[in-house]
Amino acid sequence: MKNRILIFFVCISTTLFSQNFEQKLKPTITELRDFISIPNDALNGNDILKNIEWLDTKFKARGFKTTIIKTEGQPLFFAELPKVANAKTILFYMHLDGQAVDPSKWKQEDPYNSVLKKQHGDAWEIIDWSSLDTKIDENWRIFGRSTSDDKGPIVMFLNAIDLLKENNKTIPFNVKVILDSEEEKGSKPLPKAVKEYRDLLSADFLIINDGPLHVSGKPTLVFGCRGITTINLTTYGPIKPQHSGHYGNYAPNPGFMLSKLLATFKDDHGKVVIKGYYDGISFDKKTKAILRNVPDNRSQILANLAIKTPETVGSFYQESLQYPSLNIRGLSSGWVGNKARTIIPATATAAIDIRLVPESDGARLKNLIKQHIKKQGFYIIDREPTKEERMRYDKILKFESGSITNPFRTDMNLPFARWLGNIMKTGNGRLVKIRIMGGTVPISSFINELNIPAIIIPMVNPDNNQHSPNENLKIKNIKYGIQTFYNILKTPLG
Repeated sequence: MKNRILIFFVCISTTLFSQNFEQKLKPTITELRDFISIPNDALNGNDILKNIEWLDTKFKARGFKTTIIKTEGQPLFFAELPKVANAKTILFYMHLDGQAVDPSKWKQEDPYNSVLKKQHGDAWEIIDWSSLDTKIDENWRIFGRSTSDDKGPIVMFLNAIDLLKENNKTIPFNVKVILDSEEEKGSKPLPKAVKEYRDLLSADFLIINDGPLHVSGKPTLVFGCRGITTINLTTYGPIKPQHSGHYGNYAPNPGFMLSKLLATFKDDHGKVVIKGYYDGISFDKKTKAILRNVPDNRSQILANLAIKTPETVGSFYQESLQYPSLNIRGLSSGWVGNKARTIIPATATAAIDIRLVPESDGARLKNLIKQHIKKQGFYIIDREPTKEERMRYDKILKFESGSITNPFRTDMNLPFARWLGNIMKTGNGRLVKIRIMGGTVPISSFINELNIPAIIIPMVNPDNNQHSPNENLKIKNIKYGIQTFYNILKTPLG
C-alpha cells in the first residue's frame, strides 16, 4: 500500500512538473522573438550595444549582477548570480552576435522579424503566432537570424532559471555567464580580455552552449573543437588584364599558375602531401572505439552531400575530424557568368582555411605550406610585387596570413565529464560523445588562461541552417534546451 501511495505521489509530482514545464514554452518563445527582433550583425557595433542593453535588463530581472567588459573591440557581457559559499563555479559561454543577412535569400520579409512555420512535405507554411495559444506542436519551427546560433540557448538558459525559482529549486554551485559579442568574426579581443579580467571570470569548469546536436538528434556532449587559421595565395600574370586574342599563348595566365600549385597540395584521395602536415597524430584502440561509437550514418552523410565517395584523410567521418584540414574556401580570377570577358586575368587568388587539432600548430602548418610553395619555384612576398620584381621572377606569389584560433580537447574521463554525462543520460536514452567537432568555438583563451576543462553542450536542431538563409529553431529543441539547463543547474556537482 505504501509503495502504491509513493508511486501515486511521484506520478502527480512528475505531471505537475511537466505541466509547469510546458507552460514555459510560450513565454520562452515570446522572449526569444523579442530578442531576435534586435539586429545583431557582428560587423555592426551599434547592433551589438543594443543587444547588450536587452541582455542587461533580462539578466538583472533574474537576480544576476551584470558587468559590461570593455575590450579592444566590442564589449563582452558578463553576469553572475549571488555567490554560494564554499561551492565550485561553472562558467557558461554563449555568444550574442550573429552572421550578416541577405534578406533577398530569406523566405520571409525580414530575417529579424521571426516567423512561425509548420512543414508540409518539403515545403514550409507560415502560421500565425496565435497558434501557440492552443496546443503547441513541438515540430513547428521559428525562423529568424540567430534563433539557433546563438540567441536561442541564451533565452533557454534564462527561462530555466525562471523554472527553478518557480519550483523552489536551489542552484548548488556558483554560476557565471560570459556572452561573446564577436564570435562570428573570430573573437580577436577575447584572449586579452580574459587575461585582464581573469579574477572576474575565474571558475572551476566551462560549459559552452553553441552548435547543433548530433545529426541523430540524440543528447550530445562535445569534448573539443578544431581551431582555425587562414591564408590567401595570389599569383600574378600581366600587370593588367589583357585581350586573350592578342596575348593568348604569350602572357602567362595566373589562373593556370595557381591551379597547378594548388594541385600539388593534395593527392587524389584528399590527403595533404606536404611533408610533416599530419605529424603527431595517432589513435590507440580506446580512442578508435570512442570515435566509432558516434552513431554516424555513412550512407546518409553521402546522400546529404550528394557525393559518391568521400576523401580518405580518415577511414571514417569522425576520424577525419581528428586531422588538420586544408580547404580552398574560395577562388577568384577575372570574371565569370554574364560578366565573363575574353581576357587574360592580372591575378588569381585562393582563399584557404586550415582547421587545427591539438596536435597541430597553426604557425607551423602555415610555414610548411610556405616552404612547399617555395619548392615549387615561387618567389614569395607578403605585398603587391613591384614592376622590377615582376620582370625578374617568372612565378610570384603573395602569401597573406590570418590570425590563429587554437583548438582544444578535454579528457572524457574527468569527474566533471562523468557528472555531465549522467545528467544528460537521465530520461534521454543514449548519449552521443564526440571527441572533437569539426567547427571552431573561440574559447581556447578561457581554457589556457583560467586553466579549466571545457565541454560543449549543443542544444539546437542539426538542420537549423546556421549562418545561412532561413536559419531556424525547432520548438522541440527549445523544450530540450530548457530541460537540459534545468537539470544541470539543480544537480550538485559530483
